[in-house]
Amino acid sequence: MGKAFSILETLTGNPQPLSMAELARETGMTKPTAHRIISVLAELGFVERDQGKRGYVEGARLIQFSLEALKATAQRNIRHSILRTLADDTRETCNFGILAGAEVIYLDRVEAKWPLGLRFEPGSPVPAHCSAIGKLLLALETPDRRDALLRAMPLTRQTRNTITKVSGLIQDLDRIRKTQVGIDDQESIEGVVCVAVPVRAEDGNVVGGLAVSAPQARVTMDDALRMVPQLRKAATRLGKTFSLGPAE
Repeated sequence: MGKAFSILETLTGNPQPLSMAELARETGMTKPTAHRIISVLAELGFVERDQGKRGYVEGARLIQFSLEALKATAQRNIRHSILRTLADDTRETCNFGILAGAEVIYLDRVEAKWPLGLRFEPGSPVPAHCSAIGKLLLALETPDRRDALLRAMPLTRQTRNTITKVSGLIQDLDRIRKTQVGIDDQESIEGVVCVAVPVRAEDGNVVGGLAVSAPQARVTMDDALRMVPQLRKAATRLGKTFSLGPAE
């Protein structure tokens, strides 16, 4: 079991696919041992070959396992309390999400108390190219990684405002990189506006995005942008929790 976890930790700690030989070398295992354990992990869905067949990457089951663990943790700790306080202060729905390839995954969410609400469960995926958190996190990637992601992801139209051309999206992302504010002006859901700011750990690394979303019938885009200072304060508090130990 310890060797299996060592392989999983090595895979998740590397941005590139790893070959069998690289995994054996980095974990200190013999090639036959590494091959046997990886075969079992692949059978269980915890690892898989990447699309280019260059090596092994995290499997769908490992990603889902990780998301479930993060969701459970988020519901129990101080991060959820920060999100709830922000939702109470803004009186609108607040989300904390991360970028997972072409999608944003909401790790935690607090719904507004209005009758007219937006119903998404934590763990729900949304297209990154038309969401405030997704565009924000894409904008903060390195140019090479951002361009690689844009080439790979389908820019599917969700509403009449969805940006579906790579050139137009790059212009939008360049602006977002300067302002550090992601904007979804009815690009994901007709009649819904959203703004997002980055959440950074104390070491400066971006760990996700924090957003407020609301029906445009109740909140205009200008109204939403006026909430950015509140979002930034909450994001600072949220970021500090990623530097806390297990006892948080």
